[in-house]
Amino acid sequence: MNKRLEAMCRTLNLPVTADRWSAMAQQASTDNIAYSTFLYNLLEEEVAAKHARSVQTLLKFARLPFRKTLDDFDFPAQPSVDHRRMQECATLSFIEANENLIFLGPPGIGKTHLAVSLGLEAIAHGYKTYFVTAHELVLQCQKADAEGRLEKKIRSLVKPSVLIIDEMGYMKLDPGSAHYLFQVIARRYERGPILLMSNKAFGEWGEIMGDSIIATAMLDRLLHHSHIFNMKGESYRMKEKQKED
Repeated sequence: MNKRLEAMCRTLNLPVTADRWSAMAQQASTDNIAYSTFLYNLLEEEVAAKHARSVQTLLKFARLPFRKTLDDFDFPAQPSVDHRRMQECATLSFIEANENLIFLGPPGIGKTHLAVSLGLEAIAHGYKTYFVTAHELVLQCQKADAEGRLEKKIRSLVKPSVLIIDEMGYMKLDPGSAHYLFQVIARRYERGPILLMSNKAFGEWGEIMGDSIIATAMLDRLLHHSHIFNMKGESYRMKEKQKED
């Protein structure tokens, strides 16, 4: 009977139940636990294990450059970031509202950290998240276009619940490359939020894109439903370097 029960659990894709039911049933009998409580406890472990597997799958897909949470962020050292405002973002209400989060400021002040921490929070709640730099996104689209699968690539970038685009403005784009970026942003417009980090003010985006019209059209869509974080300060890496010297 035991082997048949375990086999049926595995057929139903309930590995934790297959492994744990016997031991938990014995414990329930010893402690005189009600049948419904025993079943609840068993299924609770199964659900928890399934969630953990799902999170690991989502983390692998996300390609986050590191794993840091909001608790790891040094808010006192970065007073230009409102802690309460970030905590509100951590509720993930921006996902349901399809609102973009845009982090502006010089390199090394924690823009990517904040975006990644929100990405981790989204993953913990089951949202599919994908991280990519602006340069990588363009290269992926260029390659897909050359292979005749650009539409498929753009759909794959539109599909995640949260798309994180880092390093906007670190490299200048030609109009053709900028058009790939525009297509992704335009297709996600009011369909899924973008978390975007840039070291350039919006007035400089025309120069970044090599085309002021594309830049204006891109900003029009990004800013329509968005929260903007203007961050200031000195690079953490530079501060650490100065301490070493």
